[in-house]
Amino acid sequence: MDIEFSQEDLEFQREVVEFIEKNLPTGMDVWTKRTEWFEALREQGGWDVPKWPAEFGGPGFTPTQRYIFDMEMGRRDTPPIIPFGVGMLAPILINYGTKEQQDRFLPGIRDGSVFWCQGYSEPGAGSDLANLQTSAVLSEDGTHYTVNGQKTWTSIAHIANWIFCLTRTSRDGPKQEGITFLLIPMDDPGIRVEPIITLGGAHSVNNVFFTDVQVPLENRVGEEGKGWTYAKGLLIHERTGLAGIQNSVMALDKAKQAARNVKVGNGTLMDVPTFKNRVGELEVELLALEFTELRTLASVSAGGDPGPESSIMKLKGTEIQQRITQLNLEASGIYTAPWGSQAVGPEFARGATSAYLSARAFTIYGGASEVQKDVIAKNVLDLGSSR
Repeated sequence: MDIEFSQEDLEFQREVVEFIEKNLPTGMDVWTKRTEWFEALREQGGWDVPKWPAEFGGPGFTPTQRYIFDMEMGRRDTPPIIPFGVGMLAPILINYGTKEQQDRFLPGIRDGSVFWCQGYSEPGAGSDLANLQTSAVLSEDGTHYTVNGQKTWTSIAHIANWIFCLTRTSRDGPKQEGITFLLIPMDDPGIRVEPIITLGGAHSVNNVFFTDVQVPLENRVGEEGKGWTYAKGLLIHERTGLAGIQNSVMALDKAKQAARNVKVGNGTLMDVPTFKNRVGELEVELLALEFTELRTLASVSAGGDPGPESSIMKLKGTEIQQRITQLNLEASGIYTAPWGSQAVGPEFARGATSAYLSARAFTIYGGASEVQKDVIAKNVLDLGSSR
């Protein structure tokens, strides 16, 4: 397989590396100087919104440039972008929204003044998302929808200003055809948010309840009943991103460094054959996953979509992430017992337990592993549906 970059792509790669070396905040400044970092990205030519086309202020990256950009950013501790607005809603607005919706919502998404959350999963519709039941009933005069129901596992709903939400507007025909995409302000009095504290002790996800929430017709994106079409394309790209290949490369390097600092006999934990073998297995699997990503890149560069390969990347990528947190947990030894506010021991050990517990969700959100295996069996291996 030829994975050589063109001369132009190599020059772009050097440009990205030089930009990071010049502008990336270090230490705690990664958090305190986030604004300056994103402003520098914006001034570079729309790099703060890498998925956006040039006509909307983005860089208009080619698929290869986008891969290089993500790869180099992932190799370093760059300040993370909250994905829901910039990376998830914005592409839908750009492709399916009206000019008025684009003018109204895109500026706040880009400058970070408006936080968005994603209203997809429900208690009975997680991986089987098309089974969602949150209803949206159009008024007789056609001016607004009345929304009732519940969303769950909703990340950052407790701090979000708006939610983009899949709702059911019809129960006739296939369940995928009765779904409508709505934009709803979170300060509506009919919305109630309840926290969910995860196994890792964090509050990042929530239950969101809707009681007679009135949503103006102009807050509907695209056509009524076509929301599944819009969401499906987003999920394919989301699953590709959840693989987190470059982040895993960096995390594995940190786990190896941690193991080298743990004394075992006359050597270190990295000298223990069983531990070293597991590290080697992960390095090989990460390399194979990167080649899968490059094959997907070749397809996209030729005008295709990520397709079912995104399920392979999501499945393997999230499993690898979990196994890396396990390595770090083992390297942390006795220091994994006290954690959270009571954390002690070396720096790498202080977040080990929380990271390990939080990682249990990686193979669930974005489509559980069982769902990804169904997709792979049907669309990659041509085995037909297992349902």
